[in-house]
Amino acid sequence: MNETKNTPRLQKILGILGTKDQATRAELSSLLASVYPVSKPTLVRDLKHLISTGQIQGRGAGRNTSYFIPSTHPLLKPINLAGYFELDPDQRPNVQKQFNPVIFTQLPGLFTTEEFTELEHIYKPFPKKPNYRELERFVIELSWKSSKIEGNTYTLLETEGLIKDARQARGKSLYDATMILNHKAAFETILQNPHDFKQLSPSSVLQLHNSLTSGLNISTGIRQVQVGISGTAYLPPDNQWQITEYFKRVLDCVNQIRFPLEKALVISAIISYLQPFADGNKRTSRMLSNAVLIAHDYYPLSYRNIDENEYKQALILFFETNNLYHIKRLLIDQYRFALSTYFL
Repeated sequence: MNETKNTPRLQKILGILGTKDQATRAELSSLLASVYPVSKPTLVRDLKHLISTGQIQGRGAGRNTSYFIPSTHPLLKPINLAGYFELDPDQRPNVQKQFNPVIFTQLPGLFTTEEFTELEHIYKPFPKKPNYRELERFVIELSWKSSKIEGNTYTLLETEGLIKDARQARGKSLYDATMILNHKAAFETILQNPHDFKQLSPSSVLQLHNSLTSGLNISTGIRQVQVGISGTAYLPPDNQWQITEYFKRVLDCVNQIRFPLEKALVISAIISYLQPFADGNKRTSRMLSNAVLIAHDYYPLSYRNIDENEYKQALILFFETNNLYHIKRLLIDQYRFALSTYFL
């Protein structure tokens, strides 16, 4: 779906359809009225354009035609991200406010044969003995950007000074410095013990979380309290025993997947969705996806050029609708970036 070539009105139509299974022309006209009031002929032209470009499909005839966004997988229906977030959290339709265990039955097959073939064609193995300077550069950029996503205030240059010269930035908190150094330590642990992440176990994930949250006054182990997520009405499970059961099911699902990028996609999304820890879930999910990739000789992701807001929106979209379309898109983009940027 090429959103960049669509007018704002077309993007709005896609945004509406992205939150519904289907809609008639009359329903679309009503939902568009407050923002883009259109005549019947104009809306008909818009719908014909979206159909001709493969962005939507129609079912039925005449005024009873229903329009929908096609998808070959229930978790990968194309949704216009900007359109979805035009509404406040409490106004978004069909939001799932609780963890959906049905998702465990829907996780296989997230990559098409064509995607698998293309990604295998550009594959190159992660170096067994990476160049020290290139590795240091990667660690700096990963530690900086992953921490920045969490609200860390260190700049890239300040992160470089901290990691290379143990120089804390003036005016920045010890908390921020510790978060960055924890990323470095966690990545070094992965490099030293990559086989620990070929088949994921609760202990290996818990140890990685402990490494990322050391010294930050964050509880370790499976959480025993309710947590909330900013910007969404979704609430993760609050029962420790249920969280533990789902946590094990996540790891079982990932261990059964064969394609490393699909493993990385699932673990990065579901750990964030389940929120098994009191804090540090997203950074653990990112580092864990890298651990899985390295364990299978794939390039890890630095997230250096990712837009933090877009990344957070993609996660919230998944929490509220179980839609992985944009998380998958961002992961593939970051994988391509890693291949073209590091360890050349």
